[in-house]
Amino acid sequence: MEQTEILQFGIERENEERRDGGCSIVFDPASQKYAVYRNLKNGVIGLFGGGFDEGEDERDGTLRELAEESGLTDYIHVEKLGNADVHYHNSNKNVNRVARASFFLVILKSTDLQETHLESHENFQLMYTDKDEILNSWKSRNQNHDYDHWVYFLNKAISRAIELGYDKVS
Repeated sequence: MEQTEILQFGIERENEERRDGGCSIVFDPASQKYAVYRNLKNGVIGLFGGGFDEGEDERDGTLRELAEESGLTDYIHVEKLGNADVHYHNSNKNVNRVARASFFLVILKSTDLQETHLESHENFQLMYTDKDEILNSWKSRNQNHDYDHWVYFLNKAISRAIELGYDKVS
C-alpha cells in the first residue's frame, strides 16, 4: 500500500527550518470518529505528530508523538500511508518549516488514555470528530496551502480504513 514516489506539498517560504517527522491519522472503530486535537488558542484542528528524535525510526517516532500528545497507546492496526516533502508554517511554534513527513493510519483498539506529555507550545486537547468537520476546519484556513498534505493523507486514510472494514460511515 505504501507509495514509492515522494509527493510535494505547500509553498516554499523564506527562512524554513528542516524538521522531519510524522503524523498519525487515528480512527476509533467503536465511535466511528477520528481522533484529532483542537488547539485551544486558535481553534485549529490538527493531527497528532511531530519531529523525530536523532536516529529514531519513523514509525516509532510517529507513535511516540501520538502517545505524548494524545495519551492514546492501544492500537489494533498501524500502517504507513506514505511520505511527503512538505513546506508549511508551524503555527504552534510560529516558524516556517520544510519536512519529509511520514503518515500513518492508526486504528484504535481502545480509547484508554495514558498521561500526556505536552510541550509548552502545545495548548490543545484530544477530540473525536468526523471527516467533514476536520476537512472544513482545514479548508477554511488553507489560503497558504499549509493543510494540503493533511487533506491528501486524511482522504487516503479514510479510504484505507473503509477498505479494511473499520470505517463504516465515511
